[in-house]
Amino acid sequence: MDNQPKNQISKKGLRVWRLYGIIQTTVLLLLAVGASILTYYLEGPGWLYGIYAAIPILFGFLFIYLFPKIRWQRWRYEVREQEIELQHGLFIVKRTLVPMVRVQHVDTEQGPILRKYDLAEISISTAATTHTIPALITAEADELRARISVLARVAEDDV
Repeated sequence: MDNQPKNQISKKGLRVWRLYGIIQTTVLLLLAVGASILTYYLEGPGWLYGIYAAIPILFGFLFIYLFPKIRWQRWRYEVREQEIELQHGLFIVKRTLVPMVRVQHVDTEQGPILRKYDLAEISISTAATTHTIPALITAEADELRARISVLARVAEDDV
């Protein structure tokens, strides 16, 4: 794809997505341990233990290492006077153009994990959908929210 949007999300976003993967893998691992204990007491077949071990390992590799890395490499955005361009995707790369005249409001959001890493995400709402730019440094997210708000007002005045 030529002419990709020029801005990339923070490298800290990769750490946050990996942390989410660790949390999800831990939950899956606990479920696998519970299933193993249940299989032991119900005297189930031994090959199930291999499956119970393989699933969290594969899941962990995919959701802690591989998917966050690909997702971070593909996530790009650019805010122009007339539009916002977003590019993201894991296997299928999606590029979206949001015209400034369609922007109704812009929010920043920050949960406890994002706050720990001084990150925030921006939600851009139009009449039909909401688009999100994840994992921006908090100060950068605030500046971008204000800039989009001003550009949306200017675009609205021009119509």
